[in-house]
Amino acid sequence: MRALAEYVMRGRMQATLVVVGSAALPLLFWLSAAAGSLVLLRRGLGDAFGIVAWALLPALAWWYFGDPRTLLVLLGTLGLAQLLRATVSWRLVLTGSVLLGVVYAQVLGSVFQAPIEATAGELQKLMPQMLGQAREQLSEAEQAHLNALLVPVLTGLLAALLQIGSVLALMLGRYWQAALYNPGGFAGEIRALRLPPLPAILLLAGMLLGPSLGAELAMLTPLCSVPLAFTGLALVHGLVAQGRLGRFWLVGMYVTLLLFMQLVYPLLMVLAIVDSLIDFRGRQTPKGGSGSANGEG
Repeated sequence: MRALAEYVMRGRMQATLVVVGSAALPLLFWLSAAAGSLVLLRRGLGDAFGIVAWALLPALAWWYFGDPRTLLVLLGTLGLAQLLRATVSWRLVLTGSVLLGVVYAQVLGSVFQAPIEATAGELQKLMPQMLGQAREQLSEAEQAHLNALLVPVLTGLLAALLQIGSVLALMLGRYWQAALYNPGGFAGEIRALRLPPLPAILLLAGMLLGPSLGAELAMLTPLCSVPLAFTGLALVHGLVAQGRLGRFWLVGMYVTLLLFMQLVYPLLMVLAIVDSLIDFRGRQTPKGGSGSANGEG
């Protein structure tokens, strides 16, 4: 992957080939977004625009054929990259990704309205089996409210997947930038990532209170969970780097996350919230890879 990053940064033509080619190929839109974010982070928005503009053509073509993901992830990742370049703050990037997720949800809800509603209808049929006797204890109004939450929650889940994809694409671009110009810088940034108490509490409130404030706001539940989950991952990386946890914890975390996501994902969110209040890593300065990952001093 480093060789690909070196090729992208070799010149405008090479960067254009990678960004446009990846956008045109199926399921490689994340690579296009990562390469575009690398150019933006290193050279700025002006140079990146001339390259990314060509990638809009295949992205719009994919949208025309019913798949808006390429354009959404490309533009969303570049927006987050510009925010990171301006602030050098992953905390702001992750919290800002919630707003990006809301935009994703609005677009996906419009483009995929029929499939989402069909899936929600199938889930409604399975609800009696899934909830069992608990459903019988709900009033008719509560059952109707529960059914009304299905479409927004499904839309939010789809948007959260693109939100995660955008953050991961940006992380890949930032990792490439650090590998080329400031080795260790990206690792230092991620290990130091921690949400202050107020943003963490607001994200938790968005997850828990969104559905009760209105059916449409139920989409906030999956969207607000993404920054907390990434922060929980950063916490584990930071503790391992400080030697407070063995490396096997890191390997085990990713293995169990893949196998038992429904259990590990909420645990990461809980860790992020508790860390915002306690700060497990303390105020120690990282020993290596200090400074931002851009390598520009």
